[in-house]
Amino acid sequence: MNGSDPKELASLDWVLIFAPYRKDASYTVSLLEEHDIRGQAATGAGLAEMLAESPGAIVVTHEALNADVIATIAKFLRDQPNWSETPIIVLVDRAASSARIQAALSVAWPRSRQTFYQRPVAALALISGVQAALLTRFRQRELRDYLERERELRLELNHRVKNILASVISIFEMTRRGTATIEDLSNDFRGRLTALSNVHSTVFLAGGEEVSLGAAVNSTLAPYRSDNASGIHIDGPEVLVSRNAATTLALCLHELATNAIKYGALSQPNGHVLLKWELSSDADPLLMISWIEIGGPPVVEPSRVGYGTRYIRSALNGLFGESPKLIFAPHGLRCSIHGLVSRLCPKQ
Repeated sequence: MNGSDPKELASLDWVLIFAPYRKDASYTVSLLEEHDIRGQAATGAGLAEMLAESPGAIVVTHEALNADVIATIAKFLRDQPNWSETPIIVLVDRAASSARIQAALSVAWPRSRQTFYQRPVAALALISGVQAALLTRFRQRELRDYLERERELRLELNHRVKNILASVISIFEMTRRGTATIEDLSNDFRGRLTALSNVHSTVFLAGGEEVSLGAAVNSTLAPYRSDNASGIHIDGPEVLVSRNAATTLALCLHELATNAIKYGALSQPNGHVLLKWELSSDADPLLMISWIEIGGPPVVEPSRVGYGTRYIRSALNGLFGESPKLIFAPHGLRCSIHGLVSRLCPKQ
């Protein structure tokens, strides 16, 4: 609302009018309505209740400002949120001491934006003042919304940083237990952090809480694929997964790719890997992912279960709700998993 159309501003808020004497209240309500501004007159007994409904601005006549009314408005101003400085328009008789009234109210109502008009005031001048007050209120609410978004972003950032640090600590501890030398620890830990970093970059560029599975896969496996030739062939339809699901899958794929380079198909010039995923046609579709190694050295099931295997089994079981199938076939390792897409991206 950069144009600040007075009618649009007036529709966002309403004006409380406290003018209990003569016909000031009814006249002011009628005048505001002629300019599409909603006004409501308050009585002395109902002033506190109407203030509690958070008017956009207050119009008050100075002769109505006895000690009780000043105290009631002061309490309302003290209780208002930090972003708020309620606009108050005070209508002062020409014969009254405007300077004295302004000085007294500036002390009594420190958290307000006060505007004073001497009566009789021209209708156009009063309407302009009310519109300016509503614009002020609108800007205050914009500031409130901005501060709330900032607070939510800080909380979200704090939450995500804690999760990332927890992931890093967990990766380090598991890597440390699975390596025998400092060099192995350094290389394995660096590789796993790189995989974590790559998928976080992909999710960030996606601009939301969901990311394409294909994008997450490609960013994770990019370090293992050259521009001219690649031992990893990727095939699968478009499907969105959550940030957490993408991170888990990325770390699992990193473990599989690292194992294939050290011991499996990617350790041989003619070896290659087929990574594919498929979706069933059900109303709540199943996602089936397969990692198939071909052309590597003969596979022998290891006598000791390493970190990578333990992580893949545990992480995929938590993500899909069932354990993956790891087959150490002589002609090549195979890993497959399937589960409901709704588990990987609850919004779908």
